[in-house]
Amino acid sequence: MDTDIAAIAQEPAAPVVVESFLEAPRRLDARDKPISRDQEPARAEDEGLPETEGATREDGAKFVSDEALVVTQGRHRFYSLVLDSDVLAACCTADTRAENPIDGFQRLLDKRRAIEIAKYIDHGFGTTPSAVILSAQSRAQFRYDRGEGRVHFRKDAGAFLIIDGQHRIFGYHLAKSRVKVPVVVYNRLTRAQECQLFMDINTKQRPVPQELLLDIRRLSEAETAAEALLHDVFDLFHRREDSALIGKLSPAERRKGAISRVTFNAALKAIDGAFAEAAAEDVYGVLNQYLIACLHGLALHGAEANIANPALFKALLLLFPDIAERVAERCGGAYGVANFELILTPFFKRMKKNELPKPGVGHLALHEHYRKALTAGFSLKNWLFA
Repeated sequence: MDTDIAAIAQEPAAPVVVESFLEAPRRLDARDKPISRDQEPARAEDEGLPETEGATREDGAKFVSDEALVVTQGRHRFYSLVLDSDVLAACCTADTRAENPIDGFQRLLDKRRAIEIAKYIDHGFGTTPSAVILSAQSRAQFRYDRGEGRVHFRKDAGAFLIIDGQHRIFGYHLAKSRVKVPVVVYNRLTRAQECQLFMDINTKQRPVPQELLLDIRRLSEAETAAEALLHDVFDLFHRREDSALIGKLSPAERRKGAISRVTFNAALKAIDGAFAEAAAEDVYGVLNQYLIACLHGLALHGAEANIANPALFKALLLLFPDIAERVAERCGGAYGVANFELILTPFFKRMKKNELPKPGVGHLALHEHYRKALTAGFSLKNWLFA
């Protein structure tokens, strides 16, 4: 079913939910509460269930059947299969902590994130290969037929509780394109086991560092012109022997005593107007002279290593347009180290080492008072220790 994503974005959350997945999370009653393997009465593996998708039993319930692999890890078994996105939307529900404070454990659905996934499916690379993880509820009547290598389950609004992947499932539903989705299904878990699995998935996995994502973004051929400029300028500072930051940069990870690509990009983005339509070599040429002069100023206090402090580095970069403007006025736009030092040396001489930077003071506050110090000439000590 085609869905108008733009229209959905204007609606309140409740009307957009499809079948159980978009309803308020259900409260599990005694019939639906997950039960342990020991508590559930024994049943034959193939209990005369319909063998094809869409088949109907005598009680009118529709069943879905699909091929699946059985995987055993430690004491647990799960089933790996591929389902249509519309089947997932029709059979899955999420039980959030906010709406079910007794048994719920899921976070609230972020509709904007789901819409972004839908747009990615329709207009982006269009593939999300990681599996969603579900727990079959008793009303699913989930069964595995060993002879056929197929699972059978009831197509019901509360057949599966989402352990991981609720935004993807919602996004698949909102997308205009129908997709096949990798699915992992656990069966006969207790609520305690479902909660533990949710916690394990969301605490034991670590996200890829933003520094690494920025470093490899070029490989994806997805950089914008602005991102490419930042990437090139960073690489010049990282590789050039005359760089003020040689040995002080960390391209793909966050490391103590080094400026990460994330910090570097954030600092340059704040002053990108000063380098409108400039080439990377030109940006490097001017900025390197400025940073060398800054290092000379820090050296007056034996604080050269502090250039790698994120707050100080960002504050000094924010100060660059003011300094460059003064150099242009006094020296006719000759942006060399000596000319930058005409402005920076008196500034740094007024500083104390423990003011470069002051612990706990953010880069915006540092910049504002550094800027005032350039004009007024007062000691920052009066402000920082007030």
